[in-house]
Amino acid sequence: MTALLNFFEKEMRDFGDQRREFLEVRRRAGHFPLATARGAAGDPEREIRIWCSNDYLGMGQAPCVLTALQEAAREYGAGSGGSRNISGTNPIHVLLEAELAELHGKPAALLFSTGFGANDGALSVIAGKAPGAVVYSDEKNHASIIDGIRHSGAEKYVFRHNDMAHLEQLLAAAAPDRPKLIAFESVYSMDGDLAPLADIGELARRYGATTYIDEVHAVGMYGPRGAGIAAQQGIADEFTVVMGTLAKAFGTVGGYIAGPQAIIEAVRAYARPFIFTTSLPPALAAGALAAVRHLKQSSAERESLLRNARLLQRLLDERRIPYRSPMSHIVSIAVGDERLCREISALLLRDHGIYVQAIDAPSVPPGQAILRAAPSATHRIEDVRTFAAALDDIWTELGVARTGDQAPMGEAMANSGGAQ
Repeated sequence: MTALLNFFEKEMRDFGDQRREFLEVRRRAGHFPLATARGAAGDPEREIRIWCSNDYLGMGQAPCVLTALQEAAREYGAGSGGSRNISGTNPIHVLLEAELAELHGKPAALLFSTGFGANDGALSVIAGKAPGAVVYSDEKNHASIIDGIRHSGAEKYVFRHNDMAHLEQLLAAAAPDRPKLIAFESVYSMDGDLAPLADIGELARRYGATTYIDEVHAVGMYGPRGAGIAAQQGIADEFTVVMGTLAKAFGTVGGYIAGPQAIIEAVRAYARPFIFTTSLPPALAAGALAAVRHLKQSSAERESLLRNARLLQRLLDERRIPYRSPMSHIVSIAVGDERLCREISALLLRDHGIYVQAIDAPSVPPGQAILRAAPSATHRIEDVRTFAAALDDIWTELGVARTGDQAPMGEAMANSGGAQ
């Protein structure tokens, strides 16, 4: 056995019960959030309700999306056949990019095969090509943003989460003519809180900074046409580059950026995750295109999602079950202790047929484990009430701290993001 293999054998033994197990879930098109799942090997499949999917609006099963996907698969086949540079650009890719650019009111857009690749590739170029550029990154930014900035090689400063005084202090310390980039998210995926967008826009104007806003957990769900939080607040023009995903509200897979023509062209020319990755299958791009077009016209899904989120938050408040933030549709239930969080998740699945994943390090800092609940547009009012009641029962059964009691470990610890 080699030294490298020896290392990993020992590493995984030491990992013990922290080893990640994946629940096999069979989503049922047309019936989401219903699914079937099997626990341990040999267990029979059982029906469950999913409470942790990023398919927030149920567009992954929408008839318009499935029809577009099936028709494109019949016409173009399963895959794209190559990278965008080498035979992998389909007319649907071009149409989808134009649709996304129009959604965000930007001159151009660029598709990536994943949202992670979009952030990594775009930021490595935007932050890395201009000599002397400096980047300011919110401490709770997603791993893909962190990696993109690292790969850029640019000088980087991490500002305290949503702390505008700290951001201004860092901006003021740089030479006025130095290229500056502020990278942040509109909705933070683990806590569900929002960035102070107007304040960031004002600081960017004052200090001559370019802005990069990740709207992954907002596109499709906020704004009059689903363009995100900045559009909802009427300040989308304040931000230079917007990044979004096709894998959440739009129900398929892939990522994109939209922004000025020159920046899009530079990313297209230099971003390694774009150049060296097979492009999106045309069928998936067609499904995404149908979803974007539908959500530009329909607000019913957004209204249903936010109704369910507000109801769940109210029911949790009534039961004094702590959650991170009431600012968005993401309802992250604060537990703190990793073992306890996994136990609650297991009890929900075993006793109530409810699947909500326990989230621990490295997705959140150690000691700040959460149940990241994601109400969807397709949950019924009855589903929301049943979920809240199940949580209440388990909180009582296990004696978990409630709001107003001694703070759960996750709330008592400093509110800091992952290492950047």
